Amino acid sequence: MSLPAARWLAHAREPGALQREKGAPRDADESLAVKLDGVLTLPGAPAAVWALLTDPARLARLLPGCRRLDPDGPDRFKAAVKFGIAAISGNYAGSLEFAEKRPPRSLVMKLDGKGLPGFVKGQGRIELLSKDGQTEVRYSGEAQVGGMIAGVGQRMLEGAARRIVQQFFEAAAAELKSAAPPDRVVAAGKAAKPKRKKG
Repeated sequence: MSLPAARWLAHAREPGALQREKGAPRDADESLAVKLDGVLTLPGAPAAVWALLTDPARLARLLPGCRRLDPDGPDRFKAAVKFGIAAISGNYAGSLEFAEKRPPRSLVMKLDGKGLPGFVKGQGRIELLSKDGQTEVRYSGEAQVGGMIAGVGQRMLEGAARRIVQQFFEAAAAELKSAAPPDRVVAAGKAAKPKRKKG
């Protein structure tokens, strides 16, 4: 066997080599960019949705795996989260911050978290538009993910992120319906399922 062929075979047998060929980081110092965007509908007026998204006590109930969300200054909170999704399973501690608030139309959420599985740092923009007595929610965001969790590859991370976003907005829809007067509850069984933007 020639020397170049031997080196290629050794690389192919190296643990994680296949993942790296698909774009996974080589070590814990590297990271992946995960992007998400979508449009969905929530029951209630933009003011009601805004009040829900900016209330830390209610927000903590909506965030999947959230164990704690404590005030840490104006529009800033300390967070403790435990995810049970295989690709990112583990405990994380960090912060959540509201920025660029334009009630009840838009805001930016910034997050920064670390844990044994790795780290995540990013931000997302949420826009609220009144539509037929409900609220159209448009969201977009990007996060840098590093450490062991980045080793699973971008596709799995994006799938896990989409699942978390879907669970969050489904919980938001249920919360809004439970808080609305009976005669104003809108039957929207699919309202909280995000739709990815085309193009």
